[in-house]
Amino acid sequence: MGRFQAAGWLAALVGLCCGAGTGVALEAPAKAEPKAEAVARYEVETHVNLAYRTDKEADAEKHRLDVYVPKGAKDFPVVFFVHGGTWRSGNKGMYAPVGLALAKCGIGAVVINYRLSPKVQHPAHVEDVARAFAWAVANVATYGGRADRLFLCGHSAGGHLVSLLALDEQYLKAVGRSVKDVTGVVSVSGVYSILPEFALFHPIFGKDAEVCRLASPLTHAAGKHPPFLLVYADKELPGLDKMAKEMDAALTKAKCEVALKEIKDRNHISIIVGAAGPSDPLSAAVREFVTRHTK
Repeated sequence: MGRFQAAGWLAALVGLCCGAGTGVALEAPAKAEPKAEAVARYEVETHVNLAYRTDKEADAEKHRLDVYVPKGAKDFPVVFFVHGGTWRSGNKGMYAPVGLALAKCGIGAVVINYRLSPKVQHPAHVEDVARAFAWAVANVATYGGRADRLFLCGHSAGGHLVSLLALDEQYLKAVGRSVKDVTGVVSVSGVYSILPEFALFHPIFGKDAEVCRLASPLTHAAGKHPPFLLVYADKELPGLDKMAKEMDAALTKAKCEVALKEIKDRNHISIIVGAAGPSDPLSAAVREFVTRHTK
């Protein structure tokens, strides 16, 4: 990514994602397509504000997650969702419609909080995601889900975090898990390269070039990895489409199963807002990816 292209992306990212982190919940598009009801066939049970960390250092708000399950179903796959917001804003409650939409279609969802910058710096964010994922592996069966059918999913900064978790196994190993616990990864409008020369990243990752290199998922796309679905909007923030294509090329070179998908008529925010609707193309792509890898 060129210097000026990256600078434009960073400026837009601050404006869009910080604005999106105001605590306003996502809503599905007002006009649902007729086929939506044919897809959404379950009532939903919700379990909110469950603690995934309980030691004396636990954050009473950020070390919490919500679980959405299709009522009456058993042995269903589960999507583990991590929100975006430039690693500085956002919360799980904003994405309740995404969890509800998945559960209505027979897929469980775990939607998490994690600590945010500037209160913490990398690697605290991904360490929290790893700890929450370990909780999911240990506990989703209690709610009817399959621990061996867990999918990572994240948007924007969340796409960065789930990709890093799947590609750099040290964070999973630190909580007693491994990449074998990840059935697949869906990264939506993800950030795959951390650029130390830009001030936006400094409160999150610091200024050290090696730290930023190792915090970049693209750095680690070189071994045996779970299947990936990389998604971006056709009106994406400048540079994020190029990052997705670079990640696709790196995973392909590593002989990893990977698919790259552009969602038409969406931008960096509307791509995830639309996912609350079961007939939305992103929602359909996630369901198809999950179904294909759980047969």
